Amino acid sequence: MTELSLLLPMLALLLAIGAFAGIIAGLLGVGGGLVLVPAYLYAFEAMGYGGPSLMRVCLATSLATIIVTSLRSVHAHHRKGAVDLEILRRWGLWIALGAVAGTFLASSMKSVVLQGIFGGVGVAVGLYMAFGKTSWRLGESLPQGAARAATGTGVGLLSVLMGIGGGTFGVPLMSLFNVPIHRAVATAAGFGVIIALPSAALFLFTPTDAAPPLTVGAVNLPAFGITIAMTLLTTPLGVKLAHAMDPKPLKRVFAVFIMIVALNMLRKAFLA
Repeated sequence: MTELSLLLPMLALLLAIGAFAGIIAGLLGVGGGLVLVPAYLYAFEAMGYGGPSLMRVCLATSLATIIVTSLRSVHAHHRKGAVDLEILRRWGLWIALGAVAGTFLASSMKSVVLQGIFGGVGVAVGLYMAFGKTSWRLGESLPQGAARAATGTGVGLLSVLMGIGGGTFGVPLMSLFNVPIHRAVATAAGFGVIIALPSAALFLFTPTDAAPPLTVGAVNLPAFGITIAMTLLTTPLGVKLAHAMDPKPLKRVFAVFIMIVALNMLRKAFLA
C-alpha cells in the first residue's frame, strides 16, 4: 500500500497546481495544459520520481483533465450558439487521427525528447501570445482538402505531444483564417474534446516505469482528480478577476512566464 508520507506532499503540491491552473484559465482563457504539464513535471521530480517515462505521465494526466474541462466549456458555449458544428464535423476526423498518432509517438519517446518538443513549441506559443494580433490573416476561409487533412492532423499530433487541448493551436488557426474570435474560442473547446478523449483513453493502457503512486497506464489518478476539483473551485475566481482588471498586460506577462518555462524545459533536454 502506498505510504502516507508519499501521498501527503503529493496532495499539497497538486492542490496548489490545480488552484493556479484554474485561476489562469478563468483569467486569461488559456488552456490548463500549458500550466499543468510543467507543473506536474516539477511536482513529480520534487518528490523523487524520474526516469524516461515521467514526461509521458505528465502529458497523459493533463490530457485526461482536458476531457472534463473541454466538455464543460463546449456545453457552456453551445448553449450560447457559439460553437461552429460544421467546423467540428469537417475537421474532427483529422484532429482525432493526429491525436492518436501523437499518443503512439509519445508512448515511444523518452522524457528528454518530449521536454525538447514542449520547450521548442512552447517558446513559439509564448511569442505568439505576446506579439500576435487578431487582425492577422492567412486566408479568408479555413483550408480544405489535403491542406485541411495535413493541418488538422498536425494540430492533433502536436497537441498530444505537448499535453494540451484545442485552444492553443485551434484559436490562432481559426482566427488566421477569418473565423470570428468568439466562435474560434468556442469551437476550439470542441477540438479539445476530440484531442483528449482518444489520447487519454490510449494512455490508460500505456506502460510506464517508476511512475508516481496510483498511476494507471500513464494517467496519474490523484493528479487528475485533484486538478479537476480545484479548477472547478478556482476558475470562477479567475473569471471575476478578468472582469475586474485589464487582461491584456496580464496575458503578456503569462506569455513571458510560458517562454521561461519552455526555455527551462529546453535546458533540461539539452543537459540530460
